[in-house]
Amino acid sequence: MDRIASFYRTTTIALVGAVAATAFSLAARPAEAAEPANGKTIVLVHGAFADGSSWNKVIPTLQQRGYKVVAVQNPLTSLADDVAATNRVIDAQKGDVVLVGHSWGGVVITEAGNNPKVKSLVYVAAFAPEAGQSVADAGKSYAPAPGLKNLVADSGGFLTLTDADFKTYFAPDVSSAEVKLMAATQGPVQSKVFAEKIGDSAAWKTKPSWFVLAQKDQMILPQQQADDAKKIQATVVRVNASHVPMVSQPKAVADAILAAAK
Repeated sequence: MDRIASFYRTTTIALVGAVAATAFSLAARPAEAAEPANGKTIVLVHGAFADGSSWNKVIPTLQQRGYKVVAVQNPLTSLADDVAATNRVIDAQKGDVVLVGHSWGGVVITEAGNNPKVKSLVYVAAFAPEAGQSVADAGKSYAPAPGLKNLVADSGGFLTLTDADFKTYFAPDVSSAEVKLMAATQGPVQSKVFAEKIGDSAAWKTKPSWFVLAQKDQMILPQQQADDAKKIQATVVRVNASHVPMVSQPKAVADAILAAAK
């Protein structure tokens, strides 16, 4: 009996070891990107004072239409860091990419959009700078936006919005409960990013572009958005919304992205 029990113990240990080795081998392999149903992946880039969850109301509509969707989580530490994070996501996809940027994310996609996988761009209440230009450069011709007047800086130079300004300026057309959640999860942005210039090539010069223009925006003036949209020769979708139309009017934003995907 002892010999039989010993045999079963040895066999069990061997089986467990084999299963563990197989699992480790599978885990160690590089993850393969799923083949998007419509041949394209939609990559979403959030802006300052936000994170990838800002796209939560848009993503289900895009997925229902058969697209693979990935939301980038920008560190908001520098333009180079955000572009690198976006390019990692783009490079991991199979097939073509539609690249979407909100707010500061517009600067990021203007640089990262030069990736050859990117076939079209969508700016959502965003900056669309020229080659060699920073956000500070682009804003010199405009009055300061109301929502940028009371930013709070920490000891490391990272900026945030107060809860009151989040409701008053960032997302006044969003429910109070949702604004509180957005403010609690906001991404602090390193102040130096607004002086960092994109490279010698702006992606919108060679890629077809769409622009969701937020007509009640108090973070990026609607006139600046209109001028940028004209400059990049974008297909313009005007929405009667604050700085976060993807939250307050997600259908309009999703429709613009789907148009770019076609």
